[in-house]
Amino acid sequence: MIARAVVVTALAVPVLSGCGSSDDDKSTTIRGGADPATVQVIKGWADELRAGDVAAASQRFAVPTVVQNGTPALTLSTRRAVEAFNRSLPCGAKLTEAVAVDRFTIATFELTERPGPGQCGNGVGETAKTAFVVRRGLITQWRRVVDTDEGTSTTQGPVV
Repeated sequence: MIARAVVVTALAVPVLSGCGSSDDDKSTTIRGGADPATVQVIKGWADELRAGDVAAASQRFAVPTVVQNGTPALTLSTRRAVEAFNRSLPCGAKLTEAVAVDRFTIATFELTERPGPGQCGNGVGETAKTAFVVRRGLITQWRRVVDTDEGTSTTQGPVV
């Protein structure tokens, strides 16, 4: 009986390990061809923020970090400042594309509502772009990008 339990456990470990890797594989399904590890950080941040978990989303940022959201670049020097920045974003976002451009990864998001203060309102369904720099698995720069692609909405909805 013990031998049977050992065999079942030995067979289950590779199967469960394979199941766990499927989450990592999802990052490669994002269009654009950016580095999968960077995409996973950006996607994780967006997913956590969209779910209303500001604290978890904020843990994906280095301290200090640079943010720029329609303002001059700001350096956030504390975890509290990073959380305040993330809390100030009225929309959630679903990552749809990530393209590497020099040291930046330009991420395209579809905006959504999210739990917490603020409302995305008529921004829901619009797209927004952000340029990220990710180092050692943490976001070191978050800069909003003005989307100038033809065919995109000309309305200025809420910012991610």
